[in-house]
Amino acid sequence: MSAGVPYIVCKDVRKAFGSHEVLKGVSTQFCTGQVTTIIGASGSGKSTLLRAINRLEPHDSGSITIGGVEVTDDARTLQAQRCEVGMVFQQFNLFGHLTVLDNLTLAPRRIHRTPRAEANERAMALLKRVGMQDHAHKYPWQLSGGQQQRVAIARALAMQPKVMLFDEPTSALDPEMVQEVLDVMRELARGGMTMIVVTHEMGFAREVADRVMFFDQGCIAHDAPPAEFFANPANERIRSFLRRMSA
Repeated sequence: MSAGVPYIVCKDVRKAFGSHEVLKGVSTQFCTGQVTTIIGASGSGKSTLLRAINRLEPHDSGSITIGGVEVTDDARTLQAQRCEVGMVFQQFNLFGHLTVLDNLTLAPRRIHRTPRAEANERAMALLKRVGMQDHAHKYPWQLSGGQQQRVAIARALAMQPKVMLFDEPTSALDPEMVQEVLDVMRELARGGMTMIVVTHEMGFAREVADRVMFFDQGCIAHDAPPAEFFANPANERIRSFLRRMSA
C-alpha cells in the first residue's frame, strides 16, 4: 500500500439502536500509514464506528469502503476485509482452552491454510515482537492482563493486516500494565502500521497520532493534528473534556 492513500472511507454513516442515533452521518477517511486516535466521552459513537468498519455492528445507511470495496454482509468479501483489518478489543477475547502459540496460529492455519510449521515460526516472531516469546506455551489464564492484551495484538497481527483497529485497548488493564501495551502500539506506529485507536490515553494521542478526532454525540466535532488539537481546542466542549482527562 502506498503511504497517504485513503484506504478506509466513510460517507454519511448512520447507526441507531432503537430510537437512539449513535452515528449521525459520519463522513471521514483513513489513509495508509496514518495513526488516527479517536477520543470523546463514553457513548459518543467512537467504538460503534470501529465496529461498523469491521461489520461487527452493521450500519443503517451511508457507506464504508475498505480499499475501494464496500463493507456489506457478503460473506466472502467480509472475510477478506476482516483479514485486512485486524481488531483489538477492551477485553482480550483470547481462546482460554488454547495456548498462546495456538491462539496466534489458529486463524492463519484455518483461513489462509498456512502450514503449521510456518504458522508457528511467524507466531514466535510476533510474540518476540511484543515481548511474549517466553510465554508461548502458557494458557491465557496464566498471564496478567497486560500480557494477554499483548498476545491479543500479536494474534491480530498474525493475519498480516493492512490496518489495525484498537477499541480502548488499555481500559480494562490495571494502571501499571497500561504502559507495556502502549509501548507495543508505539512500536507498531513507528513501523508504519495504519492504526485507528479509540482511547482515553491523551499522552499516547499527543505523542503518536498523526491526527486526533473528537467525537461528540454521534458526530465528528473536531479533527486536527495533535499539536493543533491540544494547543488550541476548537471549543469549550473539547476544553472541558481535556480538563477532565488531565485531572
